[in-house]
Amino acid sequence: MIKRYITYELNDLLQDFPAVAILGPRQVGKTTLAQEVAESMDQDAIYLDLESPADKVRLADPEAYFDFHEGRLIILDEIQRMPELFQVLRGVIDRRRKKGFRTGQFLILGSASLELIKQSSESLAGRIAYEELFGFNLLEIKSMSENPLNQLWLRGGFPDSFLAKSEYNSIRWRRNFITTYLERDIPQIVTMIPATRLRNLWTILAHQQGQQVNFSKIAASMDLSSPTIKSYVEMLEDLLLIRQIRPWHNNGGKRLVKSPKVYIRDSGLTHALLNIPNMESLLSHPVVGSSWEGFIIENILSVLPKGSDYYYYRTSAGAEIDLVLIIKDEVWAIEIKRTLSPKASKGFLISCEDIKAVRRFIVFAGHDEFPLGNDLWAVSLFDLMQKIKSAQ
Repeated sequence: MIKRYITYELNDLLQDFPAVAILGPRQVGKTTLAQEVAESMDQDAIYLDLESPADKVRLADPEAYFDFHEGRLIILDEIQRMPELFQVLRGVIDRRRKKGFRTGQFLILGSASLELIKQSSESLAGRIAYEELFGFNLLEIKSMSENPLNQLWLRGGFPDSFLAKSEYNSIRWRRNFITTYLERDIPQIVTMIPATRLRNLWTILAHQQGQQVNFSKIAASMDLSSPTIKSYVEMLEDLLLIRQIRPWHNNGGKRLVKSPKVYIRDSGLTHALLNIPNMESLLSHPVVGSSWEGFIIENILSVLPKGSDYYYYRTSAGAEIDLVLIIKDEVWAIEIKRTLSPKASKGFLISCEDIKAVRRFIVFAGHDEFPLGNDLWAVSLFDLMQKIKSAQ
């Protein structure tokens, strides 16, 4: 069993809040994690899947059901299927407060973005905390295989994909995952989007991993309008399947690009969309560099402390920083290279001065750490993730 670091954070939150929400895409391990949290709290928890007709029947009168099970942790899975429950939860939580029940009452799971859930749960302000569950990251699987870094990069962080018995079983799982999302899950949220059209867009984004996406160009190639393409991309982002990284904008003396970069969040899904079944195929594919960059970024963001922010930096002249982190008001500049002999570009060093980066790193494919001059260090992904965690 892989130990998820987030377990400790969830336990702490349940000691402080009546309700805690775990957000993440389907099959990322939310239900398993919720059950582990309940066991670690020695709780006889009730689990309700809100996509199950039988479980939805139990909530025909949700207030009565919650009152009957007062004192037990109730896990509500796929909460976005019944957003009307949030208003009910507010009344239940407030009544319980008067009886002395103040924390650890509801664990809410959702396959939708933090923003969407927050919009639905405004009535729970001050009563709910949020945690996003990423796929497995390198810190969690470091001792799982002979080469965990490459296995995680190739297969991605979805548990069933990463833990599959073979590369064939892994990519088969990911292909089925993509098909299920396109043909079953997304149509339940948004109707009238043909699965083939959305698959084409998803595949185009995989080919353009880490690039500034030109919605007009994609729209023309798919015979759709630019606003339609943008809405599809935003939907995939709301489902936590892609990530848009905003450009740094706090430098008035430079002409900076203004368009976000778009990444498919899970490297394994990128490879499945592009029919990359194994490491040999990946290393010879044109997407290898941008796939590596997206993989590194997603691992870094999985350990970013609460209240931190992230951007990329690029001037119109081409000077660039792959990832800029704001951690406790400090600016960290990160360059990503898939090499064993990292060297900083002139543009990166100039950009570090532009944004006044306090900490400067090149993440490379090696395992050690060493200085490169100009306050710049070469580090492995594992070591950088440890540094970020220790900055909390």
